[in-house]
Amino acid sequence: MKSLNKTLSHYLVFLGALFLIAMSINFFFSPHNIAAGGATGLAILAQELFGWPLFLTTLGVNIIMLILAAIFLARETVMRILFGSFMLPVMLAIIPQTKVVNDTLFAVIVGSAIFAAGVALLYNIDASSGGTTVPPLIFKKYFNLKAPVGLLIIDICVSFGNIFTAGLEAFVYAVFSIVITSLIMNYIESGFNRKKTLFISSNVSTTELKDALGHDLSYGLTVIPSRGGFQNSEQELLMIVVDTQDYPRFVRKVLAADPEVFITVSDTASVHGGFFNRQQI
Repeated sequence: MKSLNKTLSHYLVFLGALFLIAMSINFFFSPHNIAAGGATGLAILAQELFGWPLFLTTLGVNIIMLILAAIFLARETVMRILFGSFMLPVMLAIIPQTKVVNDTLFAVIVGSAIFAAGVALLYNIDASSGGTTVPPLIFKKYFNLKAPVGLLIIDICVSFGNIFTAGLEAFVYAVFSIVITSLIMNYIESGFNRKKTLFISSNVSTTELKDALGHDLSYGLTVIPSRGGFQNSEQELLMIVVDTQDYPRFVRKVLAADPEVFITVSDTASVHGGFFNRQQI
């Protein structure tokens, strides 16, 4: 039963992600004739040039990519992209092409954000919508070219098609969309789990600092032996990883224990294990 629920939740997330991608295409990109890479980008260009239905061209490209994947890639990869390759065109066929906003720049920004959310969800469950994600995997396997680099090259090549269908301005919008999508995806993948890592160097003993922090040490504390660069003196460097909202309280407690303490703080994209795993249980 547990396995069944997990499978159902997997496919619900899968369908939700594909719905977001299809919505971004039919509501924001296609109505403004912006082809920002991928199989759907090729479909937008074909729709503009030849009047071919968006979902049919996407399906055709996906089938070709599936054949290439079956020839050059492992069976596991083919199975991973199979569902998305057929369901995305279905979503594109179901969702009507409607111009939700008239301003092209606003459409590109909102569409890119929605598209990025959909792709990030797919990555989170190790799934794919197929299409032009296949050639980069082939390039990686046979030419050792990193998959993100290969995908970027393909997206830029597709974006060049905007010049011949909607003009240079559409090409600029398409490249802008690729940049926005990449930035938002990077943030979604790690941004919601960001922490603060504190490195504390103090003349106050470690015991006193522990007493000052009290129950907050449930987060965990790492003591790192260190040596002062100028005075060449032995001391202990403390490392604590905390939730962002708890960071000001930690700093106040440490400063109360040692007003002359030296603290460096860095953003941590993601943390696994220890106290943070217990939080999720």
